[in-house]
Amino acid sequence: MKAIILSKYGDPSGLELMEIKKPVPKPNEICVKIYAATVTAGDCEIRRFDIHPLFWLPLRLILGIFKPRSKILGGEFSGVIESVGEKVTTFNKGDPVFAATMLRLGAYAEYICLPETYPIYRKPDTMTFPESATLPTGGINGLHLLKKGNVSNGSRLLLIGAGGSIGTYALQIAKSLGADVTAVDRKEKMEMLQRIGADYVIDYQKEDFTQNGQSYDVIIDLAGKSSFSGCLKTLNKGGCYVLGNPSTAGMIRGLWTSLTTDKKVFFEFAPYKKEYFEQLIQLAHDDLIKPVIDRTFTLEQIPQAHQYVEIGMKSGNVIIQLTDY
Repeated sequence: MKAIILSKYGDPSGLELMEIKKPVPKPNEICVKIYAATVTAGDCEIRRFDIHPLFWLPLRLILGIFKPRSKILGGEFSGVIESVGEKVTTFNKGDPVFAATMLRLGAYAEYICLPETYPIYRKPDTMTFPESATLPTGGINGLHLLKKGNVSNGSRLLLIGAGGSIGTYALQIAKSLGADVTAVDRKEKMEMLQRIGADYVIDYQKEDFTQNGQSYDVIIDLAGKSSFSGCLKTLNKGGCYVLGNPSTAGMIRGLWTSLTTDKKVFFEFAPYKKEYFEQLIQLAHDDLIKPVIDRTFTLEQIPQAHQYVEIGMKSGNVIIQLTDY
């Protein structure tokens, strides 16, 4: 089978198309023919090994100290089950599925084998294969951050970095909950953000949202570049500030703020909870969420896809299409 192999940490030139042996599922595994995968900022960080200092050492030990142990990157995909191990009871050959590969990675290939206990779910009928491939990263993280901020009907939410893979999902889920959403991002994304439901949009290059006199019940910062003190001043009493991309200093200040004021600061990685996936699938069935897809690349074009994602200008998701469907 064809796969993109990463032989060393570094720039996208280290991603090479190779022919390797097709995997065979173990008794507790399924083998999926991959139809679509994604390229996320997280994939690029793993390729460079540009990891948060708190997680650098454990992830280096897991992913490879001197060179990548998991040579095929890719954290999420969709496709059709080609075969199942003899002990598999949850899935059948021919099932259309989407999944997260977790730290096993491996979605940049024509086939993948995963244990049936992994976050693997049937593809929603209302979504295409490329669309469903975006759910494990953007959908799960967006939903989790909203839950941390306790966003509900009537909440005034400020979403910083709303135009990315996580932000576009968070915006739509927040609207399904009845929140009033102000989206902050580049001017090039303003029209798209309004189209998917933003009540107000702010071009951060032209307007400082901490100085416009508005206040919010919840602020979710996905970009990790906003003013910590400015965001706290913009929060209503008892409000929540959720750091989707926290720095070490932000974590420390967040803990202190939560202990010493009536405002709460949260930060943590989203868990792959079954109830999260079930909620996303229901939202998709109800046509309340629809992923934003910026560009589509082929498997062979993954190095170019990484370069594009690293520019930081993408709207929503970047898709890798591996087959026609």
